[in-house]
Parts: sequence; C-alpha cells; structure tokens
Amino acid sequence: MGTTNHEQNHEQMDARAEMTPVAINRSGPVPYYYQLKELIKDHIHRGRWQPGSRIPSEPQLCELYGVSRTVVRQALGELVAEGYLRKERGRGTFVAKPKIAGSLVQRLTGFYEDVVRRGLLPRTKVLSQSVVPAPQTVAAYLEIPVDTPVIRIERLRFVDDEPLLLVTTYIPYVLCPGLVKEDLAENSLYQLMEEKYGIRLARGRRMLEAVAATELEAQLLGVKPGAPLLYLRSITYMPNGQAIEYYEAKHRGDRSMLEVELIRTDRAYKDDQKPEVDLPPANTVVTDRTGNKQ
Repeated sequence: MGTTNHEQNHEQMDARAEMTPVAINRSGPVPYYYQLKELIKDHIHRGRWQPGSRIPSEPQLCELYGVSRTVVRQALGELVAEGYLRKERGRGTFVAKPKIAGSLVQRLTGFYEDVVRRGLLPRTKVLSQSVVPAPQTVAAYLEIPVDTPVIRIERLRFVDDEPLLLVTTYIPYVLCPGLVKEDLAENSLYQLMEEKYGIRLARGRRMLEAVAATELEAQLLGVKPGAPLLYLRSITYMPNGQAIEYYEAKHRGDRSMLEVELIRTDRAYKDDQKPEVDLPPANTVVTDRTGNKQ
C-alpha cells in the first residue's frame, strides 16, 4: 500500500519539529550554502535524523533558514555527492546509510570473522563451489602452471540481509582438497583453512580499482547496471612465501568505503630496529558519520 498524503505530511512535520533552526550567519565570510550543509550534517552526526529518514523538502528548508532555493540545492547536492544523503525521484531526499569500510592496511582477517566480531549479522550465499583448471590470470597470481586444479568459490556476502559484495576465490586444490566440500555458507573460509587444514596465512597483497556493474552483478548486488563498484583483487601468502589464495571482490560503491592507513618510518632506523606497528583490523564498520567505529 502506498504512503498517503496525510502520512507524507506527518513525516515532514515530524522532521521539521526535530530540526531546531540555527540562524545562518549573514555577516560572516562563510557562504550560506556551506553553513546550511554543515547544519544538516550536524543533525545527521547527532542522530536526530536516522538513516532512511526523509529530510524536509527544499521549500521547507528555504523557509526554515531564510535562504534561496539555489542555496538549498547546492547544499543538498554536495551532501548527496559526499554520501550523506540520497534522492528518490517523486519521494524526496533521505539520509543515506553509513558505508561499511574495509582497511587496505590491516591484520589478515576475513569478512566473516570481522563482521561477527562487531556484532553484525553476516550471511553468505554460495553461488558455486567446484574444482576447475586455473586460467592464465589466476595461475599467474598463484604462481602455478596454467590448468593446475584450483578450487573456485563464488559467494555473495550480506550484512544484516543487505547484499554488499560479490567475491570469487581461487585456492590450489592440492593444498586443501577437502575444502571443495565444506559448508562455506555457515563457516569462515580463513578459519577452516587454519584450524582444519593447518594452513597459516601470513601476509597479503591487494589491488584496487573502480569498475561499472555488469547486468548480472547489478542483479545480485541490488544496484542498477553501470553502478560504480570497488573492485578489489587480493593474493594471500603462507609464511614460506607460497601463494595460497587469490580472490576478486566487487563491493557496492554506495555502501562500501576502503580506508588506507599510512605509516611514516624513520630512515635512520636499520631494518632490524624498526618499531613494531599494530595495524588496524579489516572491514571496520563505520557506525556513524563522525567516524566512530564499532
């Protein structure tokens, strides 16, 4: 059943009641649109407007703050571009859901482990799980001959029942042949590899680029064809330097964000004197717009 005009008006009246106007400083050098933008962000930061809630309309914002339609449109446009708001044609402007962030410099942990540790509900749908000959690109990353048997696992990963990423993993069959029969919908791949098959994961190398969603990817991830995706490729190594895993992950661009932590080292240190640095965990979940993490 659609939303009635009475319900729509009630929603907008509630939003206006929650938004106590703060006067725009008309004598300072800060542009009006920027002041309005920061005021709206403040409401989101403070949790007055929750993800998914509709904000006041453009005319209502003009009335509340005594600014022009041009000012309001510029402020809203920048907030949409920055991921704070989203627009729906015919419905209005809504507070966007916070993005889930993964760190590119991190402890080598997996999606399942990180999401569970943060109290969220992960779910995995295994799309395929079989032994295939390694194609040339995969063989090159795993440093094995072309057509060597590898386990290919394609999974759709969810957080709180929302699809977030599509990942295809390749693992040399000879290193853990039983993995092809494991239940990966309910278990962590990395945990199985380490605890059941005795494979220690030591380090990884990752490459990131932006791509457009294909028809199939869009259907699986719940986005439109051509929508931006974060394309992450990763090689995982054992302590002896042998590659154990290569995967390709497509993250929804509207719900994902990857962080990079940079560490400055002093050239005066010799290699054996460099201080130990504790790197942040992977797949950090941003719980609010202030950067606080769960």
